[in-house]
Amino acid sequence: MAAAIVYSLGTATALVCAYLVLSAYRRNRDRLLLWSGLGFAGLTLNNLALALGKLIFTQVDLTAWRTAIALLSFMIILCGFVLEVE
Repeated sequence: MAAAIVYSLGTATALVCAYLVLSAYRRNRDRLLLWSGLGFAGLTLNNLALALGKLIFTQVDLTAWRTAIALLSFMIILCGFVLEVE
């Protein structure tokens, strides 16, 4: 029960961060906010895959999927930093 709460809070936190950063992008049109928001959206999917793998699909190992999602999310953020350097 406690694990479900922790996984849910982690997913909700990443989702709120993605929403706040993407809504700031809509107001300011700063492209770094877009890259960061997309990265946080990917991290939300990563946390969701973690929760699903640990709580629902206990017989299936989702580690490779979670790692791929996390790597892609951080690559998006990193590309945003590199492309938006002034």
